[in-house]
Amino acid sequence: MAAKTAGEPMSGKLEAEVELHCSPAKFYDVFRNTAHHMPNHSPTHIQAVQVHEGDWDCHDTVKFWIYTCEGKLEVFKERVEYDDAKRTMKLNGLEGDVMKLYKVYNVIFEFVAKEDDNGEGKQQGVAKLTIEYEKLKPDVPLPTKYMNFVTLLVKEADASLAKAA
Repeated sequence: MAAKTAGEPMSGKLEAEVELHCSPAKFYDVFRNTAHHMPNHSPTHIQAVQVHEGDWDCHDTVKFWIYTCEGKLEVFKERVEYDDAKRTMKLNGLEGDVMKLYKVYNVIFEFVAKEDDNGEGKQQGVAKLTIEYEKLKPDVPLPTKYMNFVTLLVKEADASLAKAA
């Protein structure tokens, strides 16, 4: 476990962006409506996704994720919030390995369309990734390894979805 550095906050946000090769609408649709297919799109990182409460595509559904982060098998139970107009979903952490370190752990995915620069009107996109966190103790590291995990997950799933298009 990394030592706390001077002035490191107990809570905050980490942010990253990943260029998408598939359409943002398609990526959001997979997460929104068929999250149980994520192990097919990112087998290196996601081993299983199960509904614990609710239905796959419903706001406030509780899902249980089994994943591999830095070579270690971990679990994550979350309650999801969707904003279809903004193609945003927020996974609010409830239980699991990350919750042993963080009092608050939320992952926000926003899939944004962009028109490409050559004026052809081709839609490109970006996945904007945010992790909101609050540490349980001062010596808990920033959730950098989890941001790396989420970034790699999106890149692998994007490659799979772009290939399938």
